[in-house]
Amino acid sequence: MAGDADGAAAGVTGADLRIVLADDQRIVRDGLATLLGLLPGITVVGAAADGDEAVALVDAHRPDVLLTDLRMPGCDGVTATRRVREAHPGTAVVVLTTYVDDDAIVAALRAGAAGWLSKDADAEAIGRALRSAADGHSTIDAAALAKLVATGPAPAAATSDPLPDGLTPREAEVLSLIAQGLSNREIARRLVVGEATVKTHVNHLFAKAGLRDRAQAVTYAYRHGLAD
Repeated sequence: MAGDADGAAAGVTGADLRIVLADDQRIVRDGLATLLGLLPGITVVGAAADGDEAVALVDAHRPDVLLTDLRMPGCDGVTATRRVREAHPGTAVVVLTTYVDDDAIVAALRAGAAGWLSKDADAEAIGRALRSAADGHSTIDAAALAKLVATGPAPAAATSDPLPDGLTPREAEVLSLIAQGLSNREIARRLVVGEATVKTHVNHLFAKAGLRDRAQAVTYAYRHGLAD
């Protein structure tokens, strides 16, 4: 395993992004640790062989992000994601896996994963996803998004049909922009409103839809035909 327990509080301004990674194949773990170690501003503080070990390492190191495989013996990636997000909400989770099926994608996002990448992703893409997750944004691989779109209902036409969970048209518009990966600041610029106004809309739509984070919002938007 890599790293030590120094700097247990994650998210220190100006510090490297601190990562725990989990994969049941040692060659993959070692390869990822080496790959991430070459990226500027990223430090791997622990590498786990299964979900239980990943949770223990997160408990010990309080990293900014857990990068985890999905299918591991014993405690799998979905269960590990749920346990980490419940115990350490300050630690984001990004799933990196060869498996891209709609049930697994939805399960991981519902468990609190902020991102989903296939193992075909290059180092730069993984680095961007880790930084995005640490900043509270979601990143979903194009293949995973295609699965969500294919299994969800077709986007709703502009009719008088009621929006789900009592969302207002403006809240639905904000949700659609979240699904496009925009930050609150970017949404504010797009809608020509203040960032505080966007935050209010986000809080309201999260409360109405029972959403915990932006990754879940992306899933919700595609499931209800509110994303392009």
